[in-house]
Amino acid sequence: MTKPDFSRMTRQELRAYVLAHREEDDPIEALIKRGNPNSPKYPFPQTDEDFREMEQILKKKLGSSPEAV
Repeated sequence: MTKPDFSRMTRQELRAYVLAHREEDDPIEALIKRGNPNSPKYPFPQTDEDFREMEQILKKKLGSSPEAV
């Protein structure tokens, strides 16, 4: 049995394939490598101000718990 070409599948098709073939690792890996196209992109911090801004973003995302940062 040949495996389908995961690179030619749409994200929805690949996700459906993963759900139907949960025992296979290759399609899961292909889906993870694609990432989420709707995720916000943050540039790598270059200055001290950038690091402070990134720290604030992370605190907000993690719920501002002191042990989270």
